[in-house]
Amino acid sequence: MAERNPQLGFAIRKTLFIWFAMAIILVVASMLYLGSTGRPHIIDRNLLPSEKALSVYETGDSYFRNMTQLQSLTICNPDNAILKLYMYDLPPEFHFGLLDWKPDRDSVWPDLRRKIPNYPGGLNLQHSIEYWLTLDLLSSTDPARRSPCTAVRVTDPGQADLIFVPFFSSLSYNRYSKVIPLEKISQNKKLQQNLVKYVTSREEYKRSNGRDHVILAHHPNSMLDARSVLFPCVFVLSDFGRYNPNVANLEKDIIAPYKHLAKTYVNDSAGFDDRPTLLYFRGAIYRKEGGNIRQELYYLLRNEKEVEFAFGSIQANGINKASQGMHGSKFCLNIAGDTPSSNRLFDAIVSHCVPVIISDDIELPFEDVLDYSEFCIFVRAADATKEGYLMGLLKGIGKERWSAMWERLKEVDKYFEYRYPSESDDAVQMIWKALARKVPAIRLKVNRLRRYQRFGRALRESGGDGKFPVIDGF
Repeated sequence: MAERNPQLGFAIRKTLFIWFAMAIILVVASMLYLGSTGRPHIIDRNLLPSEKALSVYETGDSYFRNMTQLQSLTICNPDNAILKLYMYDLPPEFHFGLLDWKPDRDSVWPDLRRKIPNYPGGLNLQHSIEYWLTLDLLSSTDPARRSPCTAVRVTDPGQADLIFVPFFSSLSYNRYSKVIPLEKISQNKKLQQNLVKYVTSREEYKRSNGRDHVILAHHPNSMLDARSVLFPCVFVLSDFGRYNPNVANLEKDIIAPYKHLAKTYVNDSAGFDDRPTLLYFRGAIYRKEGGNIRQELYYLLRNEKEVEFAFGSIQANGINKASQGMHGSKFCLNIAGDTPSSNRLFDAIVSHCVPVIISDDIELPFEDVLDYSEFCIFVRAADATKEGYLMGLLKGIGKERWSAMWERLKEVDKYFEYRYPSESDDAVQMIWKALARKVPAIRLKVNRLRRYQRFGRALRESGGDGKFPVIDGF
């Protein structure tokens, strides 16, 4: 038997290792080349790490964390999205035209890769959800998009879970609700009338009687003329304060957060001992309708040493003053005003100032998945107006309990941030998920509606002579 040559064996192993390494380098280089060409590349979701694995990476090396984020934010395949929406191509006068955007030739939508139309600031921003949701949906099929694949726009209404109506109703009310001289009605009212004609004439609307249509009406006074006609639709609202329960209710509609105006407290380390003010409120005090309680509380609390209860508005640097006041306070009052909700709640949340909610009829965003009692204090109006009740309650909350609520606020504030591009679990993504949770109930209603619909249509088409035409599916 011949003797083995150890040097020859080592040389062979070394050569094989070199060839193997070169093969890996070539594969990686080719993948990088394909990515650099700008071609859309789809990653098989079955090849991605599980959620459990991702959580491990996030606690490990930043390289793995960045890689998993890149993998999870790839081109949005409709099969992977939790919500598929068909969006009407409404003329620009209903959406970005209200922002003075001028279309190129016959285009309906702006090219978001070139320029994004600006939304007006100030108080307009608090009801700007229509803007953020429309931007997110328009970009959902962009190959360069790297936002979460939660909601995606589809071109076939038959594949859609919901039909999205992109009317910037809050902006229309804020900017165009006044009647121009020589005109009989306002532009806002004209748009609502034209919207009703457009939507109700569509086959998609007739098939479901509007039950699978999404209408954005976040400002309490938006859609005042159209809401009584489009009431079967799903409304996205700030609250139900000015709605008849037969028109809007929690069963079919969702509540979305205001866009906060106060600055988010980034890297907040100002804990219990670093916030000298016990209770803070800055805003309009004399309100109509349900807002009378603000006056009562003002007279009860204005002389308390640890309370800052002041008139305030957006004017004269009011937003910055409110931000500073909330950042230095342990608790922030959120009192019912003209309607049950206000933007102040969300200013308090992103300031990590524990909200004290005194609004018996308030409905809160995403409450089916969020337990607000973990980071908010709820007080009934009848109790809050009792002498000494509110101060006694808040002074009885010690450092440990307050700190737990403060830490929870720092965890949940991301759910109330509107962004473009949207990010995982921000307000845009949370709204899509809330709508997705409505889909099974909507399908049930639509399917029940169709029990007799198809045969009834067949009878009408036959002229009642009993000779039915062939119907798809039967």
